[in-house]
Amino acid sequence: MTAGPDLSTLEDRSPAGIAGAFSRAIRAGDLSPGDRLPTVREVAAELGVSPATVSAAWQALRRTGGVVSRGRAGTFVKDSPTPWLSPRQRGLVGAGPDGLRLDLSRGTPDPQLLPSLGPALHRVSQRAGTLTYQDQPVLPELRTVLEASWPYAAEALTVVDGATDGVARTLEQVVGYGDRVVLESPGFPPFFDLVEALGGEVVPVELDDRGIRPESLRRALATRPCAVVLQPRAQNPTGVATDPERAERLVRVLRRSSHELPWIIEDDHSAGISTSADVTLATWLPERVVHVRSYSKSHGPDLRIAAVSGPSEMVDRIVARRMLGPAWTSRMVQTILLDLLTSAQALDEVGEARRQYFARQRTLVAALAELGVDLPAPDGINLWLPVRDERAALVHLSASGIRVAGGTPFLAGGADAGGPGSPSYVRVTSGLVSPDDAPEVAAALAAAAREV
Repeated sequence: MTAGPDLSTLEDRSPAGIAGAFSRAIRAGDLSPGDRLPTVREVAAELGVSPATVSAAWQALRRTGGVVSRGRAGTFVKDSPTPWLSPRQRGLVGAGPDGLRLDLSRGTPDPQLLPSLGPALHRVSQRAGTLTYQDQPVLPELRTVLEASWPYAAEALTVVDGATDGVARTLEQVVGYGDRVVLESPGFPPFFDLVEALGGEVVPVELDDRGIRPESLRRALATRPCAVVLQPRAQNPTGVATDPERAERLVRVLRRSSHELPWIIEDDHSAGISTSADVTLATWLPERVVHVRSYSKSHGPDLRIAAVSGPSEMVDRIVARRMLGPAWTSRMVQTILLDLLTSAQALDEVGEARRQYFARQRTLVAALAELGVDLPAPDGINLWLPVRDERAALVHLSASGIRVAGGTPFLAGGADAGGPGSPSYVRVTSGLVSPDDAPEVAAALAAAAREV
C-alpha cells in the first residue's frame, strides 16, 4: 500500500477508526486532493479486517465530503468543490445524501414548516408587471406592512435579494482597500470572505451567551473599523441572542470610542422564527445603523427577499447602485411576500414553525444534558457543539448516518484559529431534529463530541 496513513499502529480497526485515520491523513496533507485511496482489499489485508469493514469506512468518508467514489477507478480524495463558491463556503459543502439518515449541516429551515405558497401564488397576477424600469423599487403596500412590523422608526427602507445581499450592498458602500471590518467570531462564513473580497481586513470580536462581549468590541474599535456586522438574534452558528441590556451596553461602548463611529450592520436573518426580543442598536443610533431583515428562514429561502432600513444617506446609495444592476427585486416576489405577511393562514403557519423550532431546540438540549453535555438552548435553528476533535466528530457522525458542519469555516482565523488545545466545534442544524429523533441524535452527538 503506497498512499495513506501508517496503519500498523492503528488500534481502533472499526469503520469509524479506519475512517478517522484516513481523515487525519487528508487533513495533515499526507493525502492530497486527487490522490487515490488504497483499495478496500489492500486495507483489509493490512489490518486483518473484512472488506465490508473498510467499505463502511469509505462510506463514512464520502458522507463527510472528504473523498469521492469513481466506480471501478477507485476512491479519491475530493478536489476543491464548486469553484464559484467562496473559500469558506467550500468548507461547508459536503457530499450528497449517500446513505445519510439526517443532513444537519446546511443551516436551512425545515421545508415542512414553511408556509404554503399556494394561496399566495393563486392571488398573484398571472401576467408579469410592465411597470417602467425607473419606478419605485418597493411596492407601496409592502412598504406599509414592513414599516408597521419594524423594530424602530426607520428613515428609509428598501427591498433586496436576501440578507447576504443586503449586507454585501452596504459593505460595498463603506469598505475600501485596507479598511477594517468588525465581524463576530464564530460568525457567518460568507461575511469573512466578503470582507476579504472587498480588500478589507477582518477584526474579530468574541461572543458570550448574550452576544458580542463589550470589552472585545472596545478593543476592536481601537483599530478604527469602518463597519461592525452583527447578528442580533439566532446568531449563526451559536444561536445566541442579544438582549436589550447588552445592546445598550454595546451602544455605550460605541459612543465612548474616541474614533469616528463605524457603520453598524445588523443581519436579522431569522426574525420570523426567533423567540428572542426584537432588538436593534438603531433604537439609540438610527443615524449609523443599517438593519437587514430576511424572510428566508421563516417564509422560504428561494423567495430571496429581505428588507433593508437605515438613514436615507445610506439606503439611497444602495438603491442607486442596484439600479445599475438588478434595479429592483421582482415585484411578483414582493407581492407574494406581502400576501404571506398579511394572510391569516400564513401568519398561523409561521407562528407554528416558531413554536416547533423552540420545542425542538429545548428537547434536543435536554436530551444532551441527560448524557452529560450541558448547553444553553439556542435561538433559531442552529446549535454550536463543542467537540474534542472536529474531524473525528464529523467522521463519527457520518458513520452514524448524520452530517453536520465543521466549525472551522465559522472562525475568523479558519484552520489557523486558536492553536493546540483550543476548543473545536461543529454546527448542528438542530431545528431539523424532531422530538422523536432527539434521543438518538443526542446520543450520536454526545459520542461524537468525545471522539479524538
